[in-house]
Amino acid sequence: MNYHLTDIARIVGGNIAGGAADIVITSVCTDSRRLSSPQGTLFAALAGAHNDGHKYIPALCKMGVTAFLVNQALLPELSRICQNFDAAFVAVEDTLDALQALAGHHRRQFACPVAGITGSNGKTIVKEWAAQLLLPQLPLVRSPKSYNSQIGVPLSVLQMTPAAALAIFEAGISLPHEMERLQRIICPSIALITNLGEAHQEGFASRSQKLSVKLKLCASADVVVCCADHTEICEAVRASASFASKNIITWGSNPAALLHIENCAPAPCGTAVTLAVRPSIFEKTARARPNDASALRFDLLVPFTDAASLENAMHAFALCYALWLHCPRLGIDIGEAARGLAGLAPVVMRLDVRKGIGGSVIVNDAYSADVGSLRIALDFLASCAQDAPRAAILSDFEQSGRESWRLYSEIAALLRQRDVSLLIGIGAEIERQGAFFECPKEFYASADDFLQKYDLLALQGQAILIKGSRSFGLERISQQLEQHTHITTLDVNLTALSDNLNALRRILKPSVKTLILLKANAYGAGLCETARFLQQQRVDYFGVAFADEGIALRRAGITLPILALNPEAGTFDQMAAHRLEPEIYSFAVLQKFNEAVRRAGEFDYPIHIKLDTGMHRLGFLPHETDELVRQLRLVRGNLRVAGIFSHLAAADEPQHDAFTLGQIALFDRWSGEICAALGCSPLRHIANSWGAVRQPAAVQMDMARVGAALYGITANADGRFRSVCTLKSALVQIKIVPQGESVGYGCRFTARRDTPIGIIPVGYADGLDRRLGNGVGRVLINGRYASIVGNVCMDMCMVNLEGIAACEGDEAVFFGDAPSIESIAEQLGTIAYETLARVPPRVKRVYFNE
Repeated sequence: MNYHLTDIARIVGGNIAGGAADIVITSVCTDSRRLSSPQGTLFAALAGAHNDGHKYIPALCKMGVTAFLVNQALLPELSRICQNFDAAFVAVEDTLDALQALAGHHRRQFACPVAGITGSNGKTIVKEWAAQLLLPQLPLVRSPKSYNSQIGVPLSVLQMTPAAALAIFEAGISLPHEMERLQRIICPSIALITNLGEAHQEGFASRSQKLSVKLKLCASADVVVCCADHTEICEAVRASASFASKNIITWGSNPAALLHIENCAPAPCGTAVTLAVRPSIFEKTARARPNDASALRFDLLVPFTDAASLENAMHAFALCYALWLHCPRLGIDIGEAARGLAGLAPVVMRLDVRKGIGGSVIVNDAYSADVGSLRIALDFLASCAQDAPRAAILSDFEQSGRESWRLYSEIAALLRQRDVSLLIGIGAEIERQGAFFECPKEFYASADDFLQKYDLLALQGQAILIKGSRSFGLERISQQLEQHTHITTLDVNLTALSDNLNALRRILKPSVKTLILLKANAYGAGLCETARFLQQQRVDYFGVAFADEGIALRRAGITLPILALNPEAGTFDQMAAHRLEPEIYSFAVLQKFNEAVRRAGEFDYPIHIKLDTGMHRLGFLPHETDELVRQLRLVRGNLRVAGIFSHLAAADEPQHDAFTLGQIALFDRWSGEICAALGCSPLRHIANSWGAVRQPAAVQMDMARVGAALYGITANADGRFRSVCTLKSALVQIKIVPQGESVGYGCRFTARRDTPIGIIPVGYADGLDRRLGNGVGRVLINGRYASIVGNVCMDMCMVNLEGIAACEGDEAVFFGDAPSIESIAEQLGTIAYETLARVPPRVKRVYFNE
């Protein structure tokens, strides 16, 4: 981007107020937490149901941002608040409309081919694999990661530069009106539809409606690519008059496919595919490439065996073929693209953070190198680093299609803006451009050169991003830096955590605050790491069980209010020192905490009153109301009632709905009486996860307490929530146990025939309940379930691998998406909370973003 603010105002139909109108804008930011650089940044303040970017503008002004895209109605107030800053505002009716209009204008400045990809599944992988096939031949720009939403698409399109010969963008929708908006931004000359699955079906009246909406992406396209085996898609294309003038490229085993799969068979390194070009394309091929008969038949090798990967790989190749055939100016060698299929590498759909040697933190993104994804990776590094020094290990950024000095000067600026204090460069080109990097820096010819010469302990205590082109093999550096302990991990999906939080916010009214429960090590997900992430998601409160959990959060840099639900008198002084807000459930606790606050010299200290509305655990009873009000008046000045709450006993059980509604009604009336008597307006809250999900209309008070749903424990009960935690390990040994011989302690399993047995280093000391042995529990290995045989040991278990193609080192999943943690809890006759919370700290947590 390179627009004057006056140009942007004209493009989006806005008015300029304040500040210097001649500011040159080079980037757009929509999230204040991911600000790259104040200079040259336009902050687009987007308003959603539960958050509004306008409220972060004063803080951004202090950070040096001077250009803002804002809502016209809020301009007077913003001008008043920011009058001491040199802030310029472009005021519009709707900031999202304006952002999309700017991206649409930017798209129209380029004549290069643009490919748009839509469909229910596989969009990101198809885009990345097409890029892997084409990048050796031409420079291209593409959506970073899975930026395919109403916000992600314009941010992706704004990355287009004259240096790119091709652009590839994804378009993802969840509601009927969204595709027309994305089509106007992307305006693809070639469109690809991957498939039609069940993803986001809830936003559409029928599958046919969803398909017709997705096909709107093709409105401007001259060429459409799809799979002939997906008859629902092909029939819709053939039936539409608007497609009659378009070139349709189909592939598949269907005899009608233009790129026909004649044979598909297992091969030593994947799957061998024979692809023949149908006669109807022969003529076009002969005209476009009269001397290129090699493009009429292909013997392909796809390095995968599962159906989804095969489909995604063929989509990627079909897109390359369509570009070769219809965009000859690109100069694509289709034979080279065909040979490139054998080298396709799995798309890393996640950024993960792991503990490294010497207390370091490793963010591993060792398989891709482009500026867009570097910004995302540096943002993730910042969220993980806290106060630790930040280091970046970067390889050459190959095949960017940009002048080298421009590319590396931008990379250097990103490192500087994100406070990276050490650069380790791997490769000749990054070293040649080393003068751009102002921080301490070292350069090495290769990953092996670095590992041989560098003292890895020099990186201890740092937060380290490892990112580079796949050919440099930086994963070897990641493996050496990572703290090697137990191979069993509990993977925590931060994207799913965020999705679940947003799903809950959609249930609640915008005015309802969220209190996130972090007790029991954040339900097993990891106390401090989870809290840091959720604090970035701008939740309102945290809740812990005991003071030591709250103190650990304060020491980890958590600044949000923290409610301690089980305060103990012996910890009251420490609670006051760390600003932990206690649950007050009895007169004795009220008096003792008041004394602790006096000793600390505090005033107006926040407390939360617990009312017993039927749980009959902790809390005041109705007949104690008058005395409670009297004593609260006596401590006023020292203590302030910040909240009044109660707890639902059976909100998850439909047979007790009448009891639950009675609790809610009692709490609403009773807490209202207390507020009136005290003349205060504290936060009132009774909703837990199940209350919010099953009784949303009844619990729209001031705040909701969220635990189970956030961690996906209600995933099987409600399709709105995703599984967050996955317990997995690997097969460390496979042996054939002869017929008649036993396995494990107590000889509880005897082989009826020669039986392959796998050993996995997960036992009851890792949270695997001993009752899951002897055929009760099962483990997912290579898409098949293996039964746990024999008794579960302290550190290991054994599984029956009959009928499963498995090798030592293969992944073994104990719970996650499948098998679900709820199904395991049901087998054990317990609840999912217990199953997850029992995973001990010795199991390494791995946090990742999709």
